[in-house]
Amino acid sequence: MNTTTDPSSPTIQLLYFARVAELTGCRAETYALPQGASVTGSDLLAQLGQRHPDLAGASRLRLAVNQTHAKPSVVIHAGDEVAVFEPVTGG
Repeated sequence: MNTTTDPSSPTIQLLYFARVAELTGCRAETYALPQGASVTGSDLLAQLGQRHPDLAGASRLRLAVNQTHAKPSVVIHAGDEVAVFEPVTGG
């Protein structure tokens, strides 16, 4: 697990599944949120694209916050668990 936190920063737990885990090189990491700023799902995905450049091309990423599917407009709070994954397809 990667840990990238300042002990005084609010954090969230990120979980990566399937191809997203392959692209990031990890299955989970602790992520520091900006002090006093609200972060939406789309903000987080943009930040993750900068942090993990291979994710920048994965435009169909989905989020689940605290085990509930979430829209990109969801506001993410300190202590949340955020899963990042691609939509499931079948045939």
